[in-house]
Amino acid sequence: MTDCTAPYCASDARRRRRHEFSYYLRTNMSSKSKKRRPSKVVPEVPASRPTPNWALLALSCLGIALTAYLSWVALSGGSVRGCPAGGGCDLVLTSRWATLLGLPTSLWGLFAYTALAAISFVKRADRHWSYAWTVAFFGVCYSLYLTVVSLTILGSACPYCLTSLALMTATVALVVVQRPPELAQRSWLRLVAPRAALAAVVILLVHGNYVAPQVEAEGPEDPMVRALAEHLTDKGVLFYGASWCPHCQEQKRLFGASARRLPYVECSPAGPNAPQAPSCNIAGVQSYPTWVINGRKFVGQVLTLAQLADASGFPDKASFN
Repeated sequence: MTDCTAPYCASDARRRRRHEFSYYLRTNMSSKSKKRRPSKVVPEVPASRPTPNWALLALSCLGIALTAYLSWVALSGGSVRGCPAGGGCDLVLTSRWATLLGLPTSLWGLFAYTALAAISFVKRADRHWSYAWTVAFFGVCYSLYLTVVSLTILGSACPYCLTSLALMTATVALVVVQRPPELAQRSWLRLVAPRAALAAVVILLVHGNYVAPQVEAEGPEDPMVRALAEHLTDKGVLFYGASWCPHCQEQKRLFGASARRLPYVECSPAGPNAPQAPSCNIAGVQSYPTWVINGRKFVGQVLTLAQLADASGFPDKASFN
């Protein structure tokens, strides 16, 4: 046993307690400060593409060339090379499915390929892939829809349309192969399902508009429009068309209830896949509608009432201006 004088032992005990208390405070305060100190999170830098997506750009340029040509022909009223009047290609390119919201369907395809060409220059890898995947997926869905319509409803095929489908399919395959590693953890179901659902809704709405019955003009005739229709007949004007030609139907709608008075010649009485009527062959009709006015041909374009009145010398042509 160690001898200890009472006052000294008491002071040693107090020093030990103070030392233990101060150590307790230091350890607890340091642990709390460590808990309160926010952890530093290093933000992830999105991966970037060092160069444009040349493969995507090449496919897009081919699609732009194809759809630009078809759009130019549709807007100018010309005829597409390799598509004789009444043939399968002509049937598809002049059907009601050849226009969408008042514009040629090929022009919408041109917008899609132009968007893909612009996306090929997006540097951020995840955004580049997401944009390209969305546009290409919608493009191939609509191309498949048009192909099914042409083969089932129209009973024909168009090489130009099939080429566009092949380009869109190749674009989708390219985008699938180029899927960046940072998106590998996302399932294909999540990538496909929402886009497929939206594409299905849009296509169903568009298809419903296409197959809706056309309302024929009824009611009283406009005296001036009737007079123009009768004048065209009296002048020996000829209006060549086909029952399945949407532009011919559009031309007739301009005359309303007086359309039955037009000097109309049906060039496809046996249907779109049958030979053209001999009278149309003799007249050299290659595209619908075709107007022959005073020996002058107006091929593949819908003429306004003012144009018809002016070309035929209608006495009251000023009424249509």
